[in-house]
Amino acid sequence: MPSPEMQAVIDELRLRKQARAGQAPPTVDDLRAGFAPAGRPPEAIPDDVTVTAVDAGGVPAHWLSAPGADAGRTLLFLHGGGFSLGSLRSHGELAARLGRATGMRVLFPEYRLVPEHPFPAGVEDVRAVWHWLRAQGVPAGSVALAGDSAGGALGLTLLLSLRDAGEDLPAAAVVLSPAIDLTTSGASMAERADEDPIFTPGMIRGIAAGYLGEADPRAPQASPLFGDFTGLPPLLVQAGTAEVLLSDSERLAETAAAAGVDVTLTIGEGLPHVYPIMTGSPEAAEATREIAAFLGKHVH
Repeated sequence: MPSPEMQAVIDELRLRKQARAGQAPPTVDDLRAGFAPAGRPPEAIPDDVTVTAVDAGGVPAHWLSAPGADAGRTLLFLHGGGFSLGSLRSHGELAARLGRATGMRVLFPEYRLVPEHPFPAGVEDVRAVWHWLRAQGVPAGSVALAGDSAGGALGLTLLLSLRDAGEDLPAAAVVLSPAIDLTTSGASMAERADEDPIFTPGMIRGIAAGYLGEADPRAPQASPLFGDFTGLPPLLVQAGTAEVLLSDSERLAETAAAAGVDVTLTIGEGLPHVYPIMTGSPEAAEATREIAAFLGKHVH
């Protein structure tokens, strides 16, 4: 059962969802201006976190460093937002919080978004950022990936492409409610539709269509759930039961385990999409601790 703090967020999200019903779809600009993945205006990055802009292989990015961050370990954070939304403004607090909890510096790329930059522009940007990071002399084993929703999908796509190319892989990856099946074929799309305070199945189908255009939704570059996970590094997957994308996480864990991957699946009862971003709740604090312990075990 969600905590009172989490329930307040869920109630606000549900009110927003109800208010949208029957209205004309907002423009992308309106969505970006009001994007609040935690159900309220995004929290600012704490003042003691140093934010430094950088050109990461042609991709605008930021370094986030909390006091005492270990420059020898890097967390590559890929934000969510349905492939069309999201930025340092919406996800900077979460990225900075994970950096502080893990003692790692964070690289936060601003990959290209649809509709201005059609698929696979975001995929290409994430790969370019990885190669730029490696070109700086950063060992692959000192890097971890973290991403939520669409960012989780981009992170897993990067892992598959690196493995296929015979390149060194990051030490570990954390994905939060990853959107990794753009065929929208998961059972939870129907089973959890009434519980999800954010999405409807139709919204997810619209996101997938807007991202892919004419591309094949079963191609692993688009939907990494359908890739071969053999040889991937340890994975931590966090999701909630109150989300239509729950089946993506469940099937990811099942498929990865069958391929011999060390995978941990944590499912929060009654919790919504990307619940770790909802700062101020016990559930987000516990999710942060779990991520820190997981990465502390695998990234040296």
